[in-house]
Amino acid sequence: MEYLPNILFVILLLAGIGYFIRNVGRLRRNIKLGKDVDVSDNPTQRWKNMAKIALGQTKMVVRPIAGVLHVIVYLGFIIINIEVLEIIIDGIFDTHRIFAPLGAGYDVLIASFEVLALLVIVAVSLFWVRRNIMRIRRFVNPELKGWPKNDADLILYIEFVLMVLFLTMNAADYQLQQLDVAHYTQAGSFPVSQFIAPLFEGMSVSNLILVERTAWWLHIAGILFFLNYLYYSKHLHILLAFPNTYFGRLRPQGQFKNLDAVTQEVQLMLDPSADPFAAPAEGEAETEPEKFGASDVTDLNWVQLLSAYTCTECGRCTDECPANRTGKKLSPRKIMMDTRDRLEEVGKNIEANKGEFVDDGKQLLNDYITPEELWACTTCSACVQACPVSIDPLSIIMDLRQYLVMEESAAPGDLNNMMGNVENNGAPWPFNQMDRLNWAEEK
Repeated sequence: MEYLPNILFVILLLAGIGYFIRNVGRLRRNIKLGKDVDVSDNPTQRWKNMAKIALGQTKMVVRPIAGVLHVIVYLGFIIINIEVLEIIIDGIFDTHRIFAPLGAGYDVLIASFEVLALLVIVAVSLFWVRRNIMRIRRFVNPELKGWPKNDADLILYIEFVLMVLFLTMNAADYQLQQLDVAHYTQAGSFPVSQFIAPLFEGMSVSNLILVERTAWWLHIAGILFFLNYLYYSKHLHILLAFPNTYFGRLRPQGQFKNLDAVTQEVQLMLDPSADPFAAPAEGEAETEPEKFGASDVTDLNWVQLLSAYTCTECGRCTDECPANRTGKKLSPRKIMMDTRDRLEEVGKNIEANKGEFVDDGKQLLNDYITPEELWACTTCSACVQACPVSIDPLSIIMDLRQYLVMEESAAPGDLNNMMGNVENNGAPWPFNQMDRLNWAEEK
């Protein structure tokens, strides 16, 4: 029975990590449902983008208040979780503060952890106020009703509780160190929790140990819960922001890629020796014509699907969108959220049918994203520029619009008129080329 706590800890650790690995497998499978795309170009620039945007948080601090608060939480969780390594070692081998022999260096580490924990508590409290009391516009948009809002609040509660547990654990530990209790090594500097410790004065040693152990167990269990909650939350960007900024768009804003399927069709039309109706050569399988654009998530490429999972739901894209600001239905954030929701639905369909997708009669276009939203887009790229983790909602909008135009012939009337004029008159206006300068002759 002496090693029962260690055995229970190992079981908890393995269960938490095992479930996390399972979720990573599901995530990888869903992202790979997208079409292949070559993003191996310019690796030097891609590494720079990842270091600057994901690690350096340069696009977050464009908005100073939210940016600085986010940097505090970001640094707090990265640095404080260094102590998780110590907790894991202590839990497995029944040690206590295994890194204490680092001496003064250990004191500095614990002190910095505590200061950051306090700053994280302040930051997440302010984030909660911004969302629930100040009700900033981008946090009350229709797409954030229900689960997205609850998810955002729940994350703040989890972060708050984890930091409180960390400081409570240290405060009880500090008090036990002052009493020279065996097993509680004299180590660490506690600039924050030493002010909490007086709350425990007068408690018996056994009760102090109970407080310290309870906070310790809840803290590590909370971290493992948080790790596995990420898959179901917008906070998956904690992990995916790094690959997403690496594989992010390198083309200049406003430069659109040619649609490969259209390029092949044009090349075929311009090749005088080509027979578009020719049967496949001997030994070649007959293939279906490539689909123009996208109507469902499996028509998108895997980078677009990665971006859907990376979306932080911060709403900066929607806040900058001129269409949304003028009251139109388009919200670039909703485009990414809808793509992720549909991808999750497809993934669950595959799981339920033993690895095979069974047509459910639904698709991303129309069932999740309406043509009205798509045609409201001005293709100004403001959403792409605003995103703090290099997400490109415009690429999905354009792929869905290409499908509407080229597969469904469902462009708005004004656009059809313009394209007809270009085809017939060589210009968007409904005038014959010979009559184009008639206005100059009028008196």
